[in-house]
Amino acid sequence: MIQCNTPKFWYATLALCIGSVMVFSNLYITQPLLPVLRADFDIDSLEASLSLSVATLSMGVCLLFFGPLSDAIGRRVVILFTLLLLCLVTVATAFAADYTSLLILRCIQGALIAGLPAAALAYMGEEFESKALLLAVGIYIGANTLGGVAGRLISGLVAAEWGWRSSFLFLGAFDLVCLFLVFRMMPASQRFVARPFRFHQVRNDLMLHLRNPMILAACFIGGLNFFIFVNQYSYVTFVLADEPYGLSSDWLGLFFLTYLTGTLAASISGRLVKNRSQTGAMGVGIVIFMAGTLLTLIPNLIVIIAGFFINALGFFFTHSLAAGWVTSHAQWARASATSLYLMFYYAGATLGGFYLEPFWRWAEWEGVVTGSLLILSITFSITLWLGRRRPVFDGYSSVVKTMPD
Repeated sequence: MIQCNTPKFWYATLALCIGSVMVFSNLYITQPLLPVLRADFDIDSLEASLSLSVATLSMGVCLLFFGPLSDAIGRRVVILFTLLLLCLVTVATAFAADYTSLLILRCIQGALIAGLPAAALAYMGEEFESKALLLAVGIYIGANTLGGVAGRLISGLVAAEWGWRSSFLFLGAFDLVCLFLVFRMMPASQRFVARPFRFHQVRNDLMLHLRNPMILAACFIGGLNFFIFVNQYSYVTFVLADEPYGLSSDWLGLFFLTYLTGTLAASISGRLVKNRSQTGAMGVGIVIFMAGTLLTLIPNLIVIIAGFFINALGFFFTHSLAAGWVTSHAQWARASATSLYLMFYYAGATLGGFYLEPFWRWAEWEGVVTGSLLILSITFSITLWLGRRRPVFDGYSSVVKTMPD
């Protein structure tokens, strides 16, 4: 198995991180462009947000397919093939004739983006020894945040100079470089054992994971937190594009640098929580997220930026722990378990806009904050419940370990 801090560890981890930066750059490319798309296509804020929602929805659905497919044909094959197709579709999106065409291409992008995250955690779970896994998962999720920042930053800056279509062309070129690096650096699987792709087996694996309270609780924590987090960014772009702030797309792209505290939090979460309660640490992350959200109520640009730095810190700290929790507590079909977690996660991104829209119409940003705190109170309660019930669930896990694969 791959040991901590060996050359092979860093090659494998870096390859997955580069792939992660690539796919999440593509996923979030339209978020700083929402005000531009709203004006260019003469649509409302909810319709503009669909350019992100359709991608996260198709990604969430396809995670359930690519996870079992990688169980059957291998993690590396799924990752490289979907990254190659993603390069082509990204360039094609620059030439979308109308908004409907753009949404269709964004839907295809989301489906292809699912390939890497569906297989990456399962690859690490198989190839890395336990200490290396904890470190690698934190670094990998930190790269997720860098991808989100890179896509938004590139699209915002490029669109300000040459228009939103140029953002997709520029990102397509970036994707090709990333694909080449992943191909050269990612080691072949040594411990992968193929499982035939059978629909009934996929269904049975998912049902068993759904009946595991340890996995299901973490799925709800990650999904509901992301339900709020990513959609806060969508609505705040409308706040900051209007008066009194009047930020253009390039400045809105720079606003997403607030993700960087999330990169730090995800990267060090495993080390900070070592030998401590994971559920308690998840709860701390949610409280930090709530505090940052409350801070954004102060109508000052610097304070709002500070609030989002705090939000990212708390959110990604909890997310990295929840994702690692699912990986470590899945006793079989790890790719299916991580795919289930990510399906909840990105379903949250898709549905959160529909949930927050009535709050936005009711009281604009103050309404968004109110709706956010209601959901975060629920996820905080789930962490408390999971922490109290963990001894019972550990007994459950010892039983399912003996179940046939």
